[in-house]
Amino acid sequence: MASPTLISDTDAWKDLKGHVEETKKTHLRDLMGDVDRCKSMTVEFDGMLLDYSRQRATLETIDKLFKLAQVAHLKEKINHMYTGERINSTENRPVLHVALRASRDAVIQSDGKNVVPEVWKVLDKIQEFSERVRSGSWVGATGKALKDVIAVGIGGSFLGPLFVHTALQTEPEAIESARGRQLHFLANVDPIDVARNITGLNPETTLVVVVSKTFTTAETMLNARTLREWISAALGPSAVAKHMVAVSTNLTLVEKFGIDPNNAFAFWDWVGGRYSVCSAVGVLPLSLQYGFSVVEKFLKGASSIDQHFYSAPFEKNIPVLLGLLSVWNVSFFGYPARAILPYSQALEKLAPHIQQVSMESNGKGVSIDGVPLPFEAGEIDFGEPGTNGQHSFYQLIHQGRVIPCDFIGVVRSQQPVYLKGEPVSNHDELMSNFFAQPDALAYGKTEEQLHKENVPPHLIPHKTFSGNRPSFSLLLPSLNAYNIGQLLAIYEHRIAVEGFIWGINSFDQWGVELGKSLATQVRKQINASRSKGEPVEGFNFSTTTLLSRYLEASADVPANPPTTLLPKI
Repeated sequence: MASPTLISDTDAWKDLKGHVEETKKTHLRDLMGDVDRCKSMTVEFDGMLLDYSRQRATLETIDKLFKLAQVAHLKEKINHMYTGERINSTENRPVLHVALRASRDAVIQSDGKNVVPEVWKVLDKIQEFSERVRSGSWVGATGKALKDVIAVGIGGSFLGPLFVHTALQTEPEAIESARGRQLHFLANVDPIDVARNITGLNPETTLVVVVSKTFTTAETMLNARTLREWISAALGPSAVAKHMVAVSTNLTLVEKFGIDPNNAFAFWDWVGGRYSVCSAVGVLPLSLQYGFSVVEKFLKGASSIDQHFYSAPFEKNIPVLLGLLSVWNVSFFGYPARAILPYSQALEKLAPHIQQVSMESNGKGVSIDGVPLPFEAGEIDFGEPGTNGQHSFYQLIHQGRVIPCDFIGVVRSQQPVYLKGEPVSNHDELMSNFFAQPDALAYGKTEEQLHKENVPPHLIPHKTFSGNRPSFSLLLPSLNAYNIGQLLAIYEHRIAVEGFIWGINSFDQWGVELGKSLATQVRKQINASRSKGEPVEGFNFSTTTLLSRYLEASADVPANPPTTLLPKI
């Protein structure tokens, strides 16, 4: 049997390895002077504009990347994802988050069965339930309307919904729909997170959504038990069924917990956690806050990009172009990181969400066949809204390490401000930086320019900018629920493209398991030491020393408290 072929063994990869050395000889100042090149490096779709002319790439580079995509069977891999093949081979699962936002009449197969009707059955149930809660026909144990929601979940059950919630909070239609309501997210097992979430809330008006596919996630279930105790202490144990619902597939454990299984909302093993915001994981809490009609627009936006990604030719395909050029930056130029820089405060939680989607998907060291990779895959993702980031880490981006940047701008602000006598509006001031920063990174500033400006000689080395630093610019027409869905799907598919090219499995996450299993051993030791006074043993010297110090310094913590203690702020 032939050994699996790594993408780096192909002629197309080796051709790019030679080509990158040629490309390094040309500065972006020169590339940007070629108007025809720049014209050909813009793509428009549905009112948005992608400009990738500030990438260290020529038209020949793009052709060579398309050849790499062909050799990597990119089109076939995309088709396999959309047709429900088990492309997550290590877990033997399809990858069908596109089905979560498909139109009601779409057909997407998994194991010979159209899954779209199942998806819409859950969406209809969410719409019906959320409207009952929002209208006041579903009330709490004391007859009061449930105006406050706490969504309990971690990782993909938290970061994606939080990103969408934060982006919608200042959107005019969403503001009207959410008036008088609050949505909170409890993720961290740290009791401080519990305290911050329940401070100022009344259990009588609070609904808790527990998000855990198996209903066994350690952090989530401890937080859920904590909130169950908070509700029970105030309203009695029977109130739990009126104040807690679940997003889970384990109806047995849901019922055992005290939640009515009829109030459990399903999702499927073909939905990865980091891709689950369009399932009940995100749609239920977001619909409770904003109403299903707003959330449905978000789903339609994501679906528009799903269709674009599936059908657009590669030269006009936004996720494909972004993905291929990201591979170019990581594996050929050797740039290890990517900065996500949205010039909109509403997108402040985009980077943390994409951190997980990207780094959990593509942070792999072996191919999908288990062969160690002889090249680097995956990116270190970070970011901050402009202009905050400019006053934080842009110094390094301009004069330190080369970090490719994603600049995301919006034509129309969610909340425009115009002041009499000001030369530009507040949004124009923000967007001036969106347009200026990519050019500053690309062109830099030369010693010759500084001499002409009569800069003192001893300062010239400090004020020189090398430039030649690549970036993308993505301009959105607005930032409504539809656009937010589009932005999410662009990043999801871009990251899949990178994984498909690298030949890795972007849909498993075995790297999160080891630390969790070791934490189980520590948990048992803490319990034995607190309840029975047993010494710390079975760990290395460093862990033994740290754990012993922790136990000694917190010896006043009761092993079996006689009463429940909840946070007080």
